[in-house]
Amino acid sequence: MQIPRIRALIRDIRGQRVMLDADLAMLYGVDTKTLNRAVYRNMARFPPDFMFELNSEEASNLRYQIGTSSWGGRRYLPRVFTEQGVAMLSSVLNSKRAVSVNIEIMRAFVRLRSAVLASKELGERVHELKRAQIAHERELGEHAVEIHELFAAMRKLEKGRNKLIK
Repeated sequence: MQIPRIRALIRDIRGQRVMLDADLAMLYGVDTKTLNRAVYRNMARFPPDFMFELNSEEASNLRYQIGTSSWGGRRYLPRVFTEQGVAMLSSVLNSKRAVSVNIEIMRAFVRLRSAVLASKELGERVHELKRAQIAHERELGEHAVEIHELFAAMRKLEKGRNKLIK
């Protein structure tokens, strides 16, 4: 199983990283109806923080994003599974393929989380550097004012000296 392919199937919906039931069914080698039937039979294992159903607006936006046709297809709104929900699916779908696919999906979630963390750390470092630059520029600005005042005082002294010499 290719990790980049799986990572491309992880989406951000409602502020959570999730995978669509149809994408998971494809990875597990079952149809979406079979996957959802297994979930339905084991609903106690899938609380709302493990799995939730998209509303019609989210489903429509998703359909637009992935470029699928609005003709035919599903009668029900898609379900999405969080990382914990995907892990729970391996206990509901008892096959060797489900176990191996889940391992790869968990690795993809971990890599994605690591990439986001690294990105966040980089962003924080850039922010620190910007703050340091602003402080440095402010300090230089203060020095520039002092230098300007020093030159003004020197010009004043020079004018006073020139008046004395004349």
